Amino acid sequence: MYEAEIAKRKTFAVIAHPDAGKTTLTEKLLLFGGAILVAGAVKSNKIKKATTSDFMEIEKQRGISVATSVMSFEYREKLINILDTPGHKDFAEDTYRTLTAVDSVILVIDCVKGVEEQTKRLMEVCRMRDTPVIIFVNKMDRDGKDPFDLLTELETLLKISVQPLSWPISMGSNFKGVYNLYNQTLNLFRAGAQKVLDDMIQVEDLNDPSLDKQIGEREAAQLREDIELINGVYEPFSKEHYSNGLLAPVFFGSAVNNFGVQELLDTFVNIAPNPVGRPTNLRTIEPTDPKFTGFVFKIHANLDPKHRDRIAFMRVCSGKFERNKFFYHVRNNKEMRFSNPTSFMASQKNIIDEAYPGDVIGLYDSGNFKIGDTMSEGEKLQFKGIPSFSPEIFKEIINTDPLKTKQLNKGVEQLTDEGVAQLFRQEVGMRQIVGTVGELQFEVIQYRLLHEYGASCRFQHVQYYKACWMVSEDEKQLNDFIKFKANHIYRDKDGNLVFMAESSWLLDVAIKDYPKIKFTPIPNLKFNSQFLKWARNKMNFLVMVC
Repeated sequence: MYEAEIAKRKTFAVIAHPDAGKTTLTEKLLLFGGAILVAGAVKSNKIKKATTSDFMEIEKQRGISVATSVMSFEYREKLINILDTPGHKDFAEDTYRTLTAVDSVILVIDCVKGVEEQTKRLMEVCRMRDTPVIIFVNKMDRDGKDPFDLLTELETLLKISVQPLSWPISMGSNFKGVYNLYNQTLNLFRAGAQKVLDDMIQVEDLNDPSLDKQIGEREAAQLREDIELINGVYEPFSKEHYSNGLLAPVFFGSAVNNFGVQELLDTFVNIAPNPVGRPTNLRTIEPTDPKFTGFVFKIHANLDPKHRDRIAFMRVCSGKFERNKFFYHVRNNKEMRFSNPTSFMASQKNIIDEAYPGDVIGLYDSGNFKIGDTMSEGEKLQFKGIPSFSPEIFKEIINTDPLKTKQLNKGVEQLTDEGVAQLFRQEVGMRQIVGTVGELQFEVIQYRLLHEYGASCRFQHVQYYKACWMVSEDEKQLNDFIKFKANHIYRDKDGNLVFMAESSWLLDVAIKDYPKIKFTPIPNLKFNSQFLKWARNKMNFLVMVC
């Protein structure tokens, strides 16, 4: 029973550069899976409804995802858990944390723009973890790059072997459908943005003369030539290479018009991995381990603004989670039980009685959880690889409505718990500084403070170069530095000392003049030096906590 439940589950994230069609594809996967009846039609002016996975009001207004959302549905006797992630680079840390909670990824590529900057960054993170990746080349109903040129670009820029498992029949206004190389069937579609159409035409033999009548003689001849070339160049698909993160199967389609989505979903169900093990500071936790373990990778305040709820998103890694059963919170060293654990369909929540490895569940939280926290059945372990971030942009919070000071402080406290921003309080003054890795995050925080907490504020830029956490065994030298740099000493929400360096030169001077103080870009945590070196070179702000 237990192993059968594990075998049913497929947990993956949909990732992409902004505007590649990631959220639209997520909706169409839900549509084909029967989880929803009508998609949001993101780009339709006639349908004034946002996508299912974009549930925050600012997401609906801006047409972008700024937070990961979780959706579950059953398809072909499998339980599919989709995590739709933000595409915008200013919210990348939410995406990177989400990648620690999934077993595979679908990467969406715009056929017109090809591989973009954020695409490469996301792929690098996937390759570090050897995460299996399926690539969906979207928007084939537009005139874009030649499919063979795209395959070359994918291999060259993403540095991974690729293999097409479906192939488009022309593109742009002449786009007719896709041929599925995985099961050698041809599916022709009509455009239908909102509902799944049942009148698919299947042709199992490409040499069937009826194919010429269905798609035209020229398109049929081109398709036969393309498939012959593909079969000559590529070896038979290796599921093992895909599972090891060495090979990325490629599908072509148009999510907004339902082209190629079902081929993607059907093949995903067949080849995507079931829940896999997760490393901890003690050992690798396997899904089949009998005792429950899980970790928190996301916290979201006001998922339902009417109830002011705070939800901790937890990935179940092993054992069986049960409602109302006591589990051990490792960091807080205390037992906790949960009377209302939930599963998700974006902002819609359903109370569950149990959950198994691969599931993502929501735990109502009154402030007990932090990102990276581990739950177990008594074992003191810590899951590795939950990213932490060194902020790059710093702004002071200016309260524009003193009568709402209490609401402002509460809102800032809760929103910075989500991990997209960090809060620093000045030791000798009243300044509160918010640090982020992206400018757009300030707009989101300001919007949410006003609409979720009724607190009005503005952000004023402050000229800081880096936030550096400080530790030292030499108390005298540490106190001397604090006195010397009093106006630049802050504490984070956990009370840790932070030096706000105004420039790289002043930071270097501090390091040289106070050699017994250790300055780190994250709180007092051990980290993987190889990953830190890679992060500084590639991304400049991401640090993997080990």
